Amino acid sequence: MKIEYDPDRDLLYLLFSGEHKKAANTVTIKPGVLADFDKDDKLIGIEIIDASEIVGKQIEFKLPKAVTV
Repeated sequence: MKIEYDPDRDLLYLLFSGEHKKAANTVTIKPGVLADFDKDDKLIGIEIIDASEIVGKQIEFKLPKAVTV
């Protein structure tokens, strides 16, 4: 998973595929939140427009430590 944030455009993108695939279909989840699907209908990313308004004024990422088994 890759997280990209563009502060100039206030755009947040969560990329779930290992490589950036081209979206074949985009679905609006709610205004400003879009889900991208590839040609096989697999979720490849979520785009959040005006991210600071949707997720809060401060964009901050905290990821848990990886658990090894």
